[in-house]
Amino acid sequence: MATPPARKAILDLYASTLRTAKSFSSYNFRTYFVRRTEDTFRGIQAEQDPIKLSHAYKEAVKELSVLRRCAVMNQLYGGARLAVEEQSEVRT
Repeated sequence: MATPPARKAILDLYASTLRTAKSFSSYNFRTYFVRRTEDTFRGIQAEQDPIKLSHAYKEAVKELSVLRRCAVMNQLYGGARLAVEEQSEVRT
């Protein structure tokens, strides 16, 4: 029988994933990954089976490593800001 991850470990993983999702410079990617993170961890929170919970936790850890690499690439090659984003003031 697999032991489920501790509540603190899940919360730490959630905080790390959310922090990484918010670090995207692109508005569309940022909002998508924040929404996806919240949905993923709602599913983990609702899970009762310890085996499925352990599997979901391991998958979330793998996704976090991929998300971190993608966030770095997005910060390096981010594009122009969109109209829905807060614009910086134009100096004259």
